[in-house]
Amino acid sequence: MPIKNKAMLITYSDSMGKNIKELHQVLKENVGDAIGGVHLLPFFPSAGDRGFAPSDYTTVDSAFGDWNDVEALGEDYYMMFDFMINHISRDSVMYQDFKKNHDDSKYNDFFIRWEKFWEAAGDGRPTQEDVDLIYKRKDRAPIQEIEFDDGSKEHLWNTFGEEQIDINVKSQVAMQFVRDTLKGMVDHGADLIRLDAFAYAIKKIDTNDFFVEPEIWDLLNEVREILAPMNAEILPEIHEHYSIPKKISDHGYYTYDFALPMTTLYTMYSGKTNRLAKWLQMTPMKQFTTLDTHDGIGVVDARDILTDEEIDYASDELYKVGANVKKTYSSAAYNNLDIYQINSTYYSALGNDDDAYLLSRAIQIFAPGIPQIYYVGLLAGANDIDLLESTKEGRNINRHYYSKEEVAEEVKRPVVANLLKLLAWRNEFAAFDLDGSIEVATPTETTITVTRKDKDGKNVAVLEADAATKKFTVSENGKQFFAN
Repeated sequence: MPIKNKAMLITYSDSMGKNIKELHQVLKENVGDAIGGVHLLPFFPSAGDRGFAPSDYTTVDSAFGDWNDVEALGEDYYMMFDFMINHISRDSVMYQDFKKNHDDSKYNDFFIRWEKFWEAAGDGRPTQEDVDLIYKRKDRAPIQEIEFDDGSKEHLWNTFGEEQIDINVKSQVAMQFVRDTLKGMVDHGADLIRLDAFAYAIKKIDTNDFFVEPEIWDLLNEVREILAPMNAEILPEIHEHYSIPKKISDHGYYTYDFALPMTTLYTMYSGKTNRLAKWLQMTPMKQFTTLDTHDGIGVVDARDILTDEEIDYASDELYKVGANVKKTYSSAAYNNLDIYQINSTYYSALGNDDDAYLLSRAIQIFAPGIPQIYYVGLLAGANDIDLLESTKEGRNINRHYYSKEEVAEEVKRPVVANLLKLLAWRNEFAAFDLDGSIEVATPTETTITVTRKDKDGKNVAVLEADAATKKFTVSENGKQFFAN
């Protein structure tokens, strides 16, 4: 089905019930009209990183179900799947064939062969200066040794973990794989494809190999052209300065608002609404908003929306106000991947405070774009310290496994019931038309008024809030709909 202007749930296949079939049942029985779309996090066979090291996009991990279960979910919700255009697992057919047959493999150009990549730059490259220039996720060259069955060795480009080998998107064999994979996803119900880590996909000598222009636009355009006949779209995923998502938006793509989470936290902590008001007037309508995702709470995304001092203040307050939030959970001791993210549920980042949390979600609902709600956030979940400690994985603090029975109990909590009520209302009210308008005012230092109107101005939704007291009201065409 086409993308709808309705809130989208972000969830793993086994996080609300034990598989996709149970997830579908849980949503129908407990969530109702609050959710119109589902971002089903990677459900393919994978070598690690909770699905983000896929080995085979042609099948569903049997632990989660099968394609029939995915397609049945897609009959009731518009669907987003992840495509890791930058990398694939060592367990993939491509890697295994290359390892076995080396230069005789039909995939000999599928990966980025480090030594071969630098040959074009001349002798002595890469220098330490070349390696230092690369925008990387590790404190060393982004390489991994491969030993072929014939006994020879060389290095492949590896931006992320040991299981995630970078793809050479400039090769014909890789782009055929991209075309086949995208078509398969759409055939099985994907309406939107999230391009995970796409900004790393273009490597070019004498650049930092991150969001390399203009080549990155050529890649995005090629993917869009593949999907256009199938009426599917892409959502490029990137955590960076807001100017880069703005460029993506200016090129006509959906984008993410990853700046809203930290900007809203700053507002809740400080009681000051000026930064939030400015951001709400800057950000585009054709986007998906977030407060939480399967990763940590992004810090770098809010740079220059908040000053460096305000970002530091919000980060420090998160550790003070947040329930069971410790700096060590976002460190190497807990296998943290990204020093620019803080590991916590959004509810616990606000001290498990119902009023502060519900106001934060009201702000997200009134922000330009379509809300994405992470499953833990939908249930106002607190930090899962037991799972964190048992796995020593920092991000697992925000990845609780809910049984069907747990979900049925959680939706009875007033904070969750009220969130579901607000989302269901927002999904149906025409004032939130993406072709409509937004007006923002700050009557005092601690208050904010957000007005959303449809393109004809006939339907009006108003949020009036006090960030200091956390009290707010929501009105629909002049009549109060909700107050806390």
